[in-house]
Amino acid sequence: MIDTHCHLDFDAYNDDLDAVIRRALTAGVARVIIPSVDVAAADGAIQMAQAHRGVFACIGIHPNNTSAFDTDGAQAITRMTLQAGQPKVVALGEIGLDYYRDHSPKEVQHRAFIAQLDLAARLALPVIIHNRDASDDLLPILESWVRDLDEPLRSRPGVMHSFSASQAIAERTLAIGFYLGFTGPITFKNAESTRQIAARVPLDRLLVETDAPYLTPMPHRGERNEPAYIPYIVERLASLHSISAVEMARITTENAERLFTGIGTIA
Repeated sequence: MIDTHCHLDFDAYNDDLDAVIRRALTAGVARVIIPSVDVAAADGAIQMAQAHRGVFACIGIHPNNTSAFDTDGAQAITRMTLQAGQPKVVALGEIGLDYYRDHSPKEVQHRAFIAQLDLAARLALPVIIHNRDASDDLLPILESWVRDLDEPLRSRPGVMHSFSASQAIAERTLAIGFYLGFTGPITFKNAESTRQIAARVPLDRLLVETDAPYLTPMPHRGERNEPAYIPYIVERLASLHSISAVEMARITTENAERLFTGIGTIA
């Protein structure tokens, strides 16, 4: 299995990172992808990926960290371009729009988002998209971006991380070639609408992710999340699609390998 979105570089893992990675391997999670929240964090993610065989890194500026983009955006894009050349960098993210928290003005978020999408196109890297309460603005931007992409990126442009929007947004996202990532909340009692959407997603577009240390699945809700809990998400998705957990693990692993080509394959 592959945890396609886990913040292993966060301070929450400073004291027991090696143990966390061992538990993941014991649970059958052989690979973990670390998204970045800013340019400085990307350096740490890359170093961690280079130090651990099954860990991979992404580069990008989270929308909540874009407030200074108008003053240092050019430098940030230059840094990310250089970072993309490092071994084990497999995507650009996480990037997007966040209207839930008021950490960066909407217009600045838009400029940072579009600049990073342009960079992803130039680098031929898929994107990991953060979308919180911003679907009406975010989807038209992605739809326009995908129309101008060259193959093969146009066929595998990225993933909508921790999907929690409506069925209509899911359909629009799938229509432009994106994958949908599902996290711990799909196991929560109050997440029936998200489960209904996940049950309708084509099997070849599903990804599993923890977003650890956040969004811990049942039965560990309230604890720090970690990659070893990916099987709970796989099992829930499997039940929604009426297949075995083993089959869902195989499918989501192959999907991740197809989207993030830099992580290679087990076979």
